Amino acid sequence: MKKLLAIIMFFALGDAFSQDAFKTGEFFKFRIHYGVVNAGYATLEIKDAVRNNKKVHHVVGNGYTTGMTKFFFKVNDNYESYFDKNTGKPYQYVRKIDEGGYKKDQEGFFNQDKNTVLVKDYKHKSEKTISVTENVQDIVSVFYYLRNHPNVDKLKVGEAIAVDMFFDDEVTKFKLKFIGREDLSTKFGTISTMIFRPLVQAGRVFKEEESLTVWISDDENKVPVRIKASLAVGSLKADLDEYRGLAHTLAIKSK
Repeated sequence: MKKLLAIIMFFALGDAFSQDAFKTGEFFKFRIHYGVVNAGYATLEIKDAVRNNKKVHHVVGNGYTTGMTKFFFKVNDNYESYFDKNTGKPYQYVRKIDEGGYKKDQEGFFNQDKNTVLVKDYKHKSEKTISVTENVQDIVSVFYYLRNHPNVDKLKVGEAIAVDMFFDDEVTKFKLKFIGREDLSTKFGTISTMIFRPLVQAGRVFKEEESLTVWISDDENKVPVRIKASLAVGSLKADLDEYRGLAHTLAIKSK
């Protein structure tokens, strides 16, 4: 459950960055279900803010369990990112999570000139500066960065896009492999989608490296429509449940 909430924050679709797949005011809500059980929801919303005397995107992501699920495993997560409207480079991230009693309360401040991140851990009352690669993204900003990636529509089956992402105090190489296309039945109607499979670390949570699959709308928005995760103890699925403020009309083939 908690891994899927984090994954939702960056899935969807750098050499170039243009502001055409999304805009201020965009909002997504996903319903997360475990089999037939409604386990919770996750939301993402783009707001405006100012950092370094610049107007930037401020994305707020929340994930939480509902109903009986929260009595067995309560989740209340908050992920935020402030990133440049022109370059897509992150200035700051926020990560406040409470997952079944496991808690984190951190902020990270990027120095893009020095390629460092100052991580402040409020739970442990500590801070440290970590060296990172050039053009690194955080777990939220990478979601929006990839939606405008110039090659996302040009991939052939089996090809992948790789991005450096800072998460859990280290830089990891995130790879997203293109699987193919499919017309997906949703609550909004039939939507043409591109299917991607991210490479994740196998082990405690996921069955194997390719245990995740994501369906992205095959239009100018690149909206994540469905995410499915095969876990060590079953599977979770997240479906787009609500949206508003898209930069373009969502392409729906039939209702």
